[in-house]
Amino acid sequence: MNPALVVKLRPTGPWRPGPDSGARNRVDAVYHSDTLYAAVTAAMRQLGHFDEWLTATAASAGAPAVRFSSCFPFLDEIGLIVPPRTVWPPAGAMASRIRWKSARFVPLGVVSALLEGQVLKDDHWCVDGVSECLLPAGRPGPFRTALRWNAAVDRWSGATERHATACLEFRPGAGLWAVAAFEDEEQRARWSGPVRAALRLLADSGFGGERARGWGRSEEPEFVEGTLPEMILPSAVARHEAANGRDEFPEPAAEANPEAQPPTPDPHPPTPAAEAGHWLLSLFAPGPDDTVDWSRGNYSTVARGGRVESSAGHGALKKQLNMVCEGSVMVAGNGLRGAAPDVAPDGFPHPVYRAGFAVAVPIPRQVTP
Repeated sequence: MNPALVVKLRPTGPWRPGPDSGARNRVDAVYHSDTLYAAVTAAMRQLGHFDEWLTATAASAGAPAVRFSSCFPFLDEIGLIVPPRTVWPPAGAMASRIRWKSARFVPLGVVSALLEGQVLKDDHWCVDGVSECLLPAGRPGPFRTALRWNAAVDRWSGATERHATACLEFRPGAGLWAVAAFEDEEQRARWSGPVRAALRLLADSGFGGERARGWGRSEEPEFVEGTLPEMILPSAVARHEAANGRDEFPEPAAEANPEAQPPTPDPHPPTPAAEAGHWLLSLFAPGPDDTVDWSRGNYSTVARGGRVESSAGHGALKKQLNMVCEGSVMVAGNGLRGAAPDVAPDGFPHPVYRAGFAVAVPIPRQVTP
């Protein structure tokens, strides 16, 4: 178990997590872990912790002191997340009236229920097409995408160029949440305070694109302390929460809910060998110590690029890096650590790190020998 800190951000205006394509008229619904790490690192520079922070994380010879998950949406008491690819869409999805596969985000309690073999009831759930979130029937989505128009004006000639920029607009009570996982209690004691301070600074100055327009800001961040993996997959609440169609960061229930639907037995079950999978809550770049069995995982990858924000060369293109996406389930003998490769352009005067440290939750994985 690792000490961890959940942060909840309630936006006060539009947010723009840039899409992988870079298109101005597109926006991503996930604020990815590598971007969150870069934002926190920039804030650490302003707070006077820059060199020590890099030494403890991206430039560390061992395990990083702090790892970040990506930021996922929440709506009131419902925490949403990208589900493990091994259990989503759920079994029997083709025979259901709900298009489960179209949901990109599902409640945390649904993941717990599916890992326990429970069956989701069609009349308890709906998929919000705008946000791609699975929600209890009748609940609205936490956000919508929108286009905000702007115009560049040439003060000399008076010529104008109108353009649109995509953003996320959150309804009241909704926002984004993420996990900061500390390597041990010593690192939690050292870095919990600076991480909180950095996130408060970013809440005031903004996350993501169009910060000069006031986008990406939030209310005072809310912090919840705990341990991983219990904060994500608590052991005793899955039946209760899934049966009632609600869940956020649950507390242990006193007993299981007897009304939860039991799992459907398989008439021809294979002979299983128990093996743990690692469900990624962050982007992941494998490091030299990661013993990943790429032939048995269930994963997808994405090419991450972008531009440098540095006085030594602002706007220079970073090298592209293929990373494993959130929701992937990896098979690795000794867990996952990840790495932070240098993606600076050739000849750049200093390293530019892309954080690919894994925040992963062990989940059961049944394989046929």
